Amino acid sequence: MKPDSTKIEERLTEIDPEIEFLALEQAGGDGLRLFIDHPDGVSLELCQRVTSGLGDLLVEHSLEVSSPGPERPLTRPEHFARFEGRRAKVRTVEPIEDRRNFTGTILEAAGQEVALGFDGREIRIPYRSVDRSHLVPDTAEGAAK
Repeated sequence: MKPDSTKIEERLTEIDPEIEFLALEQAGGDGLRLFIDHPDGVSLELCQRVTSGLGDLLVEHSLEVSSPGPERPLTRPEHFARFEGRRAKVRTVEPIEDRRNFTGTILEAAGQEVALGFDGREIRIPYRSVDRSHLVPDTAEGAAK
C-alpha cells in the first residue's frame, strides 16, 4: 500500500519549502518512485536529503527520488498552466469522444479543465478525468536522449 501523499508533501515542505511534489508511483514490489522538482534543480544532495527526511514515513518501502526529466509529470492544474504552449500526453480515466489518450499542445489551463490542441482541433479535458499526464519532450530534447 502506498503511503499518504499528503503526509509526504507536508514532510517535503519541512525539508525545503521550495521542493515541489510532482508524483508518487509504485516502482515494483515494495518500491516507490517519488518525482520532485526545485527552482534550483534537483541535485544528488537534494535527493539524499529527501530520502533521509522521509525514512520514517516509508519504513516498509524502498524509495527512489528522481527529478522530473523531459517527460515531467503534470499532476495539478498549476502544472498545466506553467507549461502552456508545450506538448503534453494525457490519458483519461474514461473515454472522451471515444478516446482515452491525447497528445497535443496545452492551449489553456484554467478553471476545471485543460484545453489541448491536436490534429487541427481542440479538446477540453476536465482535471478530474485525467489519469496520467506528462510533458512530451521537444524534438530537439528527444534527439539529444
